[in-house]
Amino acid sequence: MITREATEQDLKVLLEFEQGIVAAERPFNSTLIDGEIHYYDLLALMQSEDCLVLVTEENNEIVASGYARIKKTENNYSDFERYAYMGFMYVKPEHRGKGVNKLLLDELINWAKSKDISEVRLDIYSENESAAKAYEKAGFSSLITTMRRKI
Repeated sequence: MITREATEQDLKVLLEFEQGIVAAERPFNSTLIDGEIHYYDLLALMQSEDCLVLVTEENNEIVASGYARIKKTENNYSDFERYAYMGFMYVKPEHRGKGVNKLLLDELINWAKSKDISEVRLDIYSENESAAKAYEKAGFSSLITTMRRKI
């Protein structure tokens, strides 16, 4: 397996992955609208100097994706001014459990370190126990849980 920077030529597959992410999140989020949803402007992310979009390939097939984007803290009380936000983490179902996501995380974290970033963050749904376990295994810990109520 190789992990490399995503290119415009990967866009068709990446848009399919985005819909895979949406489908995986629907059971955890009743507020998502029906139909196709686009969370990301993938081309803009690929072109941004403050972002790295990666894909992992096996036998010339893209099997996973993820990105890290440098963001500024929205407060003045954290012990860091910038952090790397990770998203678009997707592994094709038949490749899950093989350490592919860990490969992506390691590459994205190394990129963040090269940009003098000392904090990485990502969001998951609290009910998504398999994702929580995978990220905890990779060294992440829960920080905050957002609660919601429909009124």
